[in-house]
Amino acid sequence: MENPEAKTLGVGMVGYAFMGAAHSQGWRTVGRVFDLPARPAMSAVCGRDADAVRAAADRHGWAAAETDWRALIARDDVQVVDVCTPGDSHAEIAIAALEAGKHVLCEKPLANSVAEAEAMVEAARRARERGQVAMVGFNYRRAPAIAYARRMVADGRIGVLRHVRVTYLQDWIVDPEFPLVWRLRREYAGSGALGDLGSHIVDLAQHLAGERLIGVSALTETFIRERPLPAGAVAGLGGSGAGGAARGPVTVDDAALFTGRFGSGAVASFEASRFAAGRKNSLRIELNGDRGSLAFDLERLNELSFHDHTEPAIDSGFRRILVTEPDHPYLEGWWPPGHALGYEHTFVHQARDMVLAIADGTGPEPSFEDGLQVQRVLAAVEESAEKNCVYTPVPV
Repeated sequence: MENPEAKTLGVGMVGYAFMGAAHSQGWRTVGRVFDLPARPAMSAVCGRDADAVRAAADRHGWAAAETDWRALIARDDVQVVDVCTPGDSHAEIAIAALEAGKHVLCEKPLANSVAEAEAMVEAARRARERGQVAMVGFNYRRAPAIAYARRMVADGRIGVLRHVRVTYLQDWIVDPEFPLVWRLRREYAGSGALGDLGSHIVDLAQHLAGERLIGVSALTETFIRERPLPAGAVAGLGGSGAGGAARGPVTVDDAALFTGRFGSGAVASFEASRFAAGRKNSLRIELNGDRGSLAFDLERLNELSFHDHTEPAIDSGFRRILVTEPDHPYLEGWWPPGHALGYEHTFVHQARDMVLAIADGTGPEPSFEDGLQVQRVLAAVEESAEKNCVYTPVPV
């Protein structure tokens, strides 16, 4: 429901592919669903190919197209810069936008290195003193079931946390002839399944637990070490796309497995792989406490499984919670109970939370500081894997 009296908040987005399309859906829809103090306006989108970015602007509803992100940042009708590019450019674009007085939403992982993330946090700190906000886009926090799970854990429903287990599995690069796209090259992506999928599950585990990992023990593996160089367009995360005769080295991990320890003494296990045949986007997390357990499966993203261990054993067990009631997080603007939401709605909720943080002048979550902490966990995982699974503390 658009508020005609709300002021306009101009958004400029850098990048227009898979994540750009998802973010566009969020910005295009949020003002029609939620009553907001400011009305997002899709002012401009930016990409290097003039014809392709103009086509993306027309398809997704952006008023203008730019081919230079610096020009986008300089626009007077842009107050929020949304960074949806590969990780190698996150720091440069986000810092420049913050220094230009813009609010910033940046896709995950925050950066390709701890040093870049630290520079981004420092720029965000300076910008915060000027009233700007900076948020990192861990969109799965915005699934209503995840938001409700966080509330249940905070309310003590599972008691003292003992164990967390998380897996995030995909299969889009199982074919050894799938081309060497940017996600398989360290200079662009920073890491492979670890950064792409592992950043999500590290953030979710810490967010739901309400505490941080303090150390990890890890191994990583690259199964296909050489792939065809792309000879044409590659479609999203699918297995399509032409590979040429020339080949190049894969410089990122294909899978990462690690254990971790929280500050409270609770333990965790993580698995991130893009080689799990038959798993398209399978994210599962379970938290076990001394009073109960809670589980979420992205393939059933409107549901939680909850076991109350304080009930008599004779009729206890996991039960299904359908998270579609108006009192559940984010559901006040959507459909009657039982009418399910999907993946794209997490980006609508992300846009909502960004607008509210700007209007309230509060620090949004997850913050750049949260993104930096996840980056430190990922760096500790890589260090541990390089040392043959040696337990590695996560720097504070």
